[in-house]
Amino acid sequence: MSVATKKLAATGPLRIVIDAPDSSRRRALSRLVAETGHIVVDDLKSADVILSEGSELSVASGPPVLALGNADLRVRGMLSRDASAEQIDAALRAVAAGLIVRSSAAENTGFESTRESDARALLTPRELDVLAAIADGDTNKVIARRLGISLHTVKFHVESLFRKLGARTRTEALAKASERRLGDTMTL
Repeated sequence: MSVATKKLAATGPLRIVIDAPDSSRRRALSRLVAETGHIVVDDLKSADVILSEGSELSVASGPPVLALGNADLRVRGMLSRDASAEQIDAALRAVAAGLIVRSSAAENTGFESTRESDARALLTPRELDVLAAIADGDTNKVIARRLGISLHTVKFHVESLFRKLGARTRTEALAKASERRLGDTMTL
């Protein structure tokens, strides 16, 4: 999208393709788009933005996508399914201008901690090795060399650690592992 097109997209009416699973929802979204001053089009080639709800789209090429109620992080914009007309209008304009939009409900994209019953799930010996390497400040590539495993396997173990510990970052994983160790220590 050229600078002139981005500027126009931010101020003038946008051409929006509606992608929704059923015709009643498509009509409702079309009405909402029209009420906010945009134009509903059927041709992807002439669209500025795709407004999608609940469908899997190929986002590799074509106009940027604003998804409602979808957790696909590859799209430019994500809002909750019950976003207001003002929020949708602002997000459509921002996405058309090349910005990334995430609602506060979509902000927490990290791993959730495991349920309490699973909270004491043991870390595997390899996960402990990876955790120790993280504590040493090693990168994934260095960990792979150090442990004699592939980079992909290291990433898998780091992801598993994050999930089991309820962490989003390496630092948070180390802190939670340390807390967990203190909680497991018995005083005699």
